[in-house]
Formats: sequence, C-alpha cells, structure tokens
Amino acid sequence: MLPALPASRTLIETAETLAIALVGGFTFTILGLPAGLVSGSVLAVATAALLGRPVRVPLELARICYVIVGILLGAVVTPDTLRGVATWPASIALLMVAAIIMMLATTSYLRIVHRWDPLSALMGASPGSMAQVIALSTELGGDLRAIAIVQTVRVLLLVIGLPNGLALFGLVAPALPIARGPSGVAVLGEMIVLVAAATVFAVGFLKLRFPGGLLFGAMAGSGILHGTGYIHAALPWWIGSTSVITLGALVGSRFANTSLRMLAGFMGAAFGSFAISMAVATFFVLIVTHLFPFPIANVAIAYAPGAQDTMMVLALALHLDPVYVGAHHLARFLIVTFSVAVGARRIARRRPVERDLKGSR
Repeated sequence: MLPALPASRTLIETAETLAIALVGGFTFTILGLPAGLVSGSVLAVATAALLGRPVRVPLELARICYVIVGILLGAVVTPDTLRGVATWPASIALLMVAAIIMMLATTSYLRIVHRWDPLSALMGASPGSMAQVIALSTELGGDLRAIAIVQTVRVLLLVIGLPNGLALFGLVAPALPIARGPSGVAVLGEMIVLVAAATVFAVGFLKLRFPGGLLFGAMAGSGILHGTGYIHAALPWWIGSTSVITLGALVGSRFANTSLRMLAGFMGAAFGSFAISMAVATFFVLIVTHLFPFPIANVAIAYAPGAQDTMMVLALALHLDPVYVGAHHLARFLIVTFSVAVGARRIARRRPVERDLKGSR
C-alpha cells in the first residue's frame, strides 16, 4: 500500500477535524446550550487534539469562513444600529482603562505566584492579540510554550463558559433578529453583489493590515449595503453554521501537539490568570451596565479578554449587536497592541543590564 501523499494527508486530517467539530457543535446545540455550534466544536476538537489526533484547519479555509462570518454579522446592521455608535465613547473609554488594569493585574499574578519572567508574564497577560504575542515572544525570548497554552486555555474557557454563564444567571440579552433575507433566483443578483462587495472590503482591510481584516472588512462591506437598505438578501443559514463550526475547529486545533502532561503543568497559571482577567472585566461590565442602558450580554462579550475574531464569532452565535461588540474589541486591540509592544521592548532592553549586574556580583 502506497503511503499517503502530503496533500492527501492534509485532506484526510482536515475532514476528520471538521467531522469532530460537527459532532461537537450539533451535540451542544441539541442539548440546548447557548452558542452550541461554536462552543461544542471548540471543545470537541480541543479534546481530540489533546488525545493525540492530528487536527488541522487549513488557513485558506479559515479565511473563507472569516469572510462569510463577516457578511453575516454585517447583515444585521440597520440605520438605527449605526446611529447608536454616538452613545458608545464613554463605554469604549472605560474598556481601554479595563484593558490596561487587566494586563497589569494578570502580569503581576504570573510574576508573583508562578514566578514567570517579566516578558513571558506580560505576553501571557495580553487579552487577545495572539499573533503579536507569539511574534514578540519568538523575537524577544519569552517562554513560547507557556504563553501559548495560557492564551489558548483562556479562549477555550471564554467560548465555553461565557455563554453558559450568562444563560445560567438569566443575563442573555434579547437576541437581534437573524437576517434571513429573501431567497430564490430573484435575489441571486443581490447575493452576488453582497459577496463581491464584502470580499473586496475584506481583501482591502487585510492589505491595510487592519486587525481582523478579513472578518471586519467583510462586516463593513455587508453592513454598509444592509445599513443603507441597498441590499436585503442574506446568506443561507447553513452556510453560516458551517463557517461557525469551522472557526470553532480552528480555535480547538490550537491544542495540537500539546500533551496532557504539558497542559497540566501550566493549568494553574492558565486558570489563575483567567480568573484575574475575568474579575477585572466583570468589575467594569458592572460599571458600564449601571451607567448605561446597554444589554449586559453585549457588554460582557465586548469586554471579554479574548481574541477579537473569536469573540465576534461568539457574538454572531448569540445574535448580539455586532457593531457594539466589534467597536469595543477593535479599541481594545489597539490599546493592547500598543501597550504590549512598548512594554515588551522596555523589558527586553532591561534584560542585558540585569544580566550584567548579576555577572559582576
């Protein structure tokens, strides 16, 4: 029997990963759990990865799904939604303060309790910005394995715990209506225009290095067309569900090549840092919901310390306000990106001085 070619192996592993994600997503949905498609697919694929299965989601497939999710998020935008942006500056300002306090508190926890070095503690405390964190850790010498595990476990806990936690306390906001739109051959032209415009925006945002460019670009293109009333068509529900399951599989696949023993070694740091960051986020969520009439579910997802693309997929699964959630995660991304970059460079510059002082003793 001839050995499988690399392309064939990739196809087989991708098919297995998506099948596992599909089973997990539909199991959670049948059980009636909130955001079941995304949380179930994440947990199922993460479990398979930890058990040694070769899970993978090709980058090209993930990019297509980001564009589709962006189109679906933009399809619920209305003129009233866009006018609501004017009421959010104070909420966004509080979010930026929360992000800074969250990083300081979590960094201190990792430094004091788990004895992490300053650079690794800062990278592990970063709420989101995973790509930047990995790049800086590789360049400046952080503990890449520990950082990746802590960051990934945080996202896993958010995706699984946040929707169910909100539902447990009866805090789920009234869902925005899912934009179904008319169907049939009559709207085929609108569908083509919608997909073409969203794709152009997505590629444009990606070229400009906009954070989450594919998702937010497609959302912008779709949102403009739907918000102005030019387009009324929406993608079929099964396309959206398939994309959500695929992106859930992508998150779960981050546990690939992580042994149970390796994971157990960092679980204390992962759970502890998650608890610290969520305590800070919860404090500010309570402030915002006390001062402003925003639904608590929208605020909770907007303030959650997770990657913005994953949180936007969660917002889609919970039928929340994508413009509110997206605006806050973009603001947090900007403040976190700047703070982490400046902090990491300063720590890296101090390292040679500290080593010289130790060597002279």
